[in-house]
Amino acid sequence: MNLVEQVKKELSVHIDDEKAEYLPKFFNAVPGGYGEGDLFLGITVPNQRKVAKQFYRQVSLNELPTLLQDPFHECRLTALFMMVNLYERSKDETKKQAMIDLYLNNLDYVNNWDLVDSSAYKLLGPYLEHRNREVLYELASSNELWRQRIAIISTLYFIRKHDFDDTLALAESLLHHPHDLIHKAVGWMLREVGNRNLDSELAFLNKHYHCMPRTMLRYAIEKFEPTLREKFLKGTI
Repeated sequence: MNLVEQVKKELSVHIDDEKAEYLPKFFNAVPGGYGEGDLFLGITVPNQRKVAKQFYRQVSLNELPTLLQDPFHECRLTALFMMVNLYERSKDETKKQAMIDLYLNNLDYVNNWDLVDSSAYKLLGPYLEHRNREVLYELASSNELWRQRIAIISTLYFIRKHDFDDTLALAESLLHHPHDLIHKAVGWMLREVGNRNLDSELAFLNKHYHCMPRTMLRYAIEKFEPTLREKFLKGTI
């Protein structure tokens, strides 16, 4: 039994039939939904993290694509958890570069919001900290929902370093995006900026709030004191 088979066997121990029925609805894996066609085993995230932690030291970069390209959602997420564990603990820059190449070459399989949110800012974020960040702008302009979400969520790493420029630039480029999963992501990142530098968020909002999608605005101002939040919602700033 190879390692991928071992990982899948260990995951199967944690299958919950009720979860398997619930998760396709939760992740909109229904006809016409953003997750259409995805398959679910019915395994909780804590159990996936547990399995990833158990096996990540043993997995090779040659084995990871098989797990990352698996038709079952939980296998893909477990592969991403393993990649994050490896990336965060590795001191080998060649291996870390290979990990990023693997990630970028398999973005077709990072195809739901939890897969994006569990990996983008933990892989692309730290990798791009001292590198050219043009790839984020390419992803944001790709017209592909998950790549666009990867672009903005990756900047959470920069935000936590008090580096807001790319977040604000990407937020502006995605301001008129049609999908609420981008509205939520952009609003969330703006809120994270405001948690660290309220003036930076307010400068962005004062310029754009009147044309922002309502969901994006609500996410961005969620932590504002009530009076200020109401002014933004009523357009009386």
